[in-house]
Amino acid sequence: MKEESVRYRRAVSCLTEPLGGFLLDKADELSSKITEIRLRVNRPVCVHCTAETLYITPSGRLTQFISDSLLKADRQMLESIVHTICEYSVYSRQNEIAEGFVTLRGGHRAGICGTAVMRGGSIANIRDISSINLRFAREVRGCADVLLRQIPDITGGVLVCGAPNSGKTTYLRDLARQLSYRYRVSLIDERGELAACVGGEPQNDVGLCDVFCGYPKASAIIQAVRSMSPEIIICDEIGSADEFEALSECRRCGVSVIATAHAKNTECTAFAGLSGTNAFSTHVFLKDRRVSAVKSSGERRAA
Repeated sequence: MKEESVRYRRAVSCLTEPLGGFLLDKADELSSKITEIRLRVNRPVCVHCTAETLYITPSGRLTQFISDSLLKADRQMLESIVHTICEYSVYSRQNEIAEGFVTLRGGHRAGICGTAVMRGGSIANIRDISSINLRFAREVRGCADVLLRQIPDITGGVLVCGAPNSGKTTYLRDLARQLSYRYRVSLIDERGELAACVGGEPQNDVGLCDVFCGYPKASAIIQAVRSMSPEIIICDEIGSADEFEALSECRRCGVSVIATAHAKNTECTAFAGLSGTNAFSTHVFLKDRRVSAVKSSGERRAA
């Protein structure tokens, strides 16, 4: 069985019947192109693929056309799925739920939204779940080849930018894998999407990286510098002030950083904040899961 089919089956196994059964039957058709499954209470189930959005009929057939007679997610289905993705221990995953997502084995992620339960000014939990977004993680070995050919100096620091679902994490995972055979690499995997560790062992191929799993990024970056003497630190979705400071500390210590950020272009606030750290000499922009541009030393060139 192909690896992508195995990963697909693992992800949809958290879905209740009849939805789970329908999608397992469509593994050959969907496993290579599915990106997300979105479930909204009393609304049709949406299956997002790389080039189209599909819906499911009550008989399990896939269609591109929306109508009143489609399979819908009800509240019982959503609640049951939350219990399954939490491996029947919702309490143990409460911190993740409060952050809005739960990471599944294999690096897949279930985004959750509903009604926030506030405590002390912070979100303590989410109740009355109204939507679940099951995002499929992919290992695409070699996808970073084109990127590595275009970056003049990987040790100068690289910021990979793009909109959500543009492929940032997939590129970052392959960069980590390839670079770990040439440099000492510490991989900061706060959300479990990169290495997808289970019992401390990465389920995804991240080569010879030293993996810091579940740590807050800022703390993990500092710990990595102190304990593992990395040449490169790799982390996903940088954005907070303490993370910016940790990146600056890396630069002061002579450690290179490769990170991602939600930024479509240089006009985005996130990009402005990160570029101000001087931690990155190269900025990469992704669009539709492809490298659209590389900016280095003030010059941009098309891929």
